Amino acid sequence: MEIKKGAKLLRIFIGDSDKINSIPLYESIVLEAKNFGLAGATVYKGIMGFGGTSRIHTTKILRLSEDLPIIIEIVDEKEKIENFLPIINSLFETSNCGGLITIEHAEIIRYIVKKA
Repeated sequence: MEIKKGAKLLRIFIGDSDKINSIPLYESIVLEAKNFGLAGATVYKGIMGFGGTSRIHTTKILRLSEDLPIIIEIVDEKEKIENFLPIINSLFETSNCGGLITIEHAEIIRYIVKKA
């Protein structure tokens, strides 16, 4: 698999309590990205953050939060990322959660798929 140098980075910000039925939204997004044939996806869990409500979510012991920030990053060719957006929108609608989706330019320096 080869990705052109002029790729896009899809970054999705949600909370770890966001779910579709009992499945975490981040898990649904990653599985859909894999099924769609995207190059890869990574999920990061934040230790502190806030969103549209301005409510602080943190791992501090005195302020335990069950809704820590989650960031999902997916890099692939521009066309594939753009064609994946309706799936992301559908997942957001199904989960009825808030969040933020951004797309940025990504210059691929090296992408190597390890042979099995």
